[in-house]
Amino acid sequence: MADSSFDIVSKVERQEVDNALNQAAKEISQRYDFKGTGASISWSGEKILMEANGEERVKAILDIFQSKLIKRGISLKSLDAGEPQLSGKEYKIFATIEEGISQENAKKVAKIIRDEGPKGVKALVQGDELRVSSKSRDDLQTVQALIKGKDLDFAVQFANYR
Repeated sequence: MADSSFDIVSKVERQEVDNALNQAAKEISQRYDFKGTGASISWSGEKILMEANGEERVKAILDIFQSKLIKRGISLKSLDAGEPQLSGKEYKIFATIEEGISQENAKKVAKIIRDEGPKGVKALVQGDELRVSSKSRDDLQTVQALIKGKDLDFAVQFANYR
């Protein structure tokens, strides 16, 4: 019998991020405490730009956006938001959506699987994802539970379970 396998990936659906951003923009335009403050959230190339006339307001925009991401099922570990910066009279926060598992993070996960996972499970780094294979499907499910239980500093999903 052939080995069973699955991939550990870190992907974010761009459409869901777009939906969360649009919901946040709509809430900001309707909320009384943001009226007349120049508060906005929008795409700026591949980054997300949040701006307002006060540091507390721009942090509130970030908080609204984070709550919309959570409601859409996107992990906040994939959101990399900077600190508020003063630009003229406006405060701005640039945020990016992190995708893919870096080589060092993939090696960390592979080491966790080798050290704490069942014997006979192989982890192979392939670009920005990690392929885990074993003869036993039960071992693969044990590895998934192990990875979910770890507090990794990046978001992970499991794909291509065969």
